[in-house]
Amino acid sequence: MNDTATQNHWENIYATTQPAEVSWTQTVPKTSMDFIHSFGVDKQAAIIDIGGGDSKLADYLLREGFKNITVLDISANALKRAKKRLGKNANKITWIVTDINEFDPGRHYDVWHDRATFHFLTTESQVSHYLAVATKALTSNGFITIGTFSENGPEKCSGLPVKQYSETSLGNQLTAHFMKIKCITEDHITPFKTRQHFLFCSFKKKNSFEGH
Repeated sequence: MNDTATQNHWENIYATTQPAEVSWTQTVPKTSMDFIHSFGVDKQAAIIDIGGGDSKLADYLLREGFKNITVLDISANALKRAKKRLGKNANKITWIVTDINEFDPGRHYDVWHDRATFHFLTTESQVSHYLAVATKALTSNGFITIGTFSENGPEKCSGLPVKQYSETSLGNQLTAHFMKIKCITEDHITPFKTRQHFLFCSFKKKNSFEGH
């Protein structure tokens, strides 16, 4: 599927479904918030949510007083829904509509958060490009957390193929530029009460460890 077809696919999904009708919906993004808290960053930290869609992560970050939040998604319809839900608070967030494969950050972030975008990158070139962008985008003390389907997770999501990961295989992808902090596995219960097995891992940019 080319970039235009991929974008059209996601635009259609967000135009024709409600949150209760898609598998990735979470009422409370507890695991994501737990990982962000674990980094010990202050409320001024620049946080970017990759593939954030209409996730409520931004809502919870705002509620806790974080001031510098960016949400990126391939679907304008997804971000439109999030903005509508947030109302006036939407003005406190930077919204970016782009395919992650075409993202040129143009600035630095302290935290790069990705729940359920990475596993849609099914070729080595896509993965390499993604990690190059993330490495460039993060500050020297930056953190990255990735939530992706585990080896026991689905083989497809929303009609698209995905790549499954173990703690070892995900770590191997990031080892050149990142130091692994921790990994956990989790069953995500979808709105229709099925289970999706996820792997969440956090990493710190390696150059922040130099000399230690």
